[in-house]
Amino acid sequence: MQLTKAEEQVMQILWELGEGAVRDIREKFPEPKPARNTVSTVVRILEKKGYASHKTFGNVHVFHPIVKKEEYSKSQLFGVMKKYFNNSFPTMASFFAREKDLSIEELEQLMEETKKELNRKKKK
Repeated sequence: MQLTKAEEQVMQILWELGEGAVRDIREKFPEPKPARNTVSTVVRILEKKGYASHKTFGNVHVFHPIVKKEEYSKSQLFGVMKKYFNNSFPTMASFFAREKDLSIEELEQLMEETKKELNRKKKK
């Protein structure tokens, strides 16, 4: 499920904090900070979408992410690859290499890091 920009901003803060009340989440926003009610509404929407949950301590709700940042990032990245790059990782990678104007050395370093990561995964 796709998040709106506001929902993603709140999730980024929740992932950073681990957990927090609306006041804590709002405090992490840059100026001008959104209204307390706005943050509260967004967090409730995130709960309905299954991205966050809360525990109640007295009259304070402390929210925490249910979906891990890595899971969300992965789904978004694969969505972009499918939607814009015909579900082709090489096409997407070459696009970013061109756009970032990567040097041959940087591409070789990327390949080496990828090989190491793949080897680590195979050993697990």
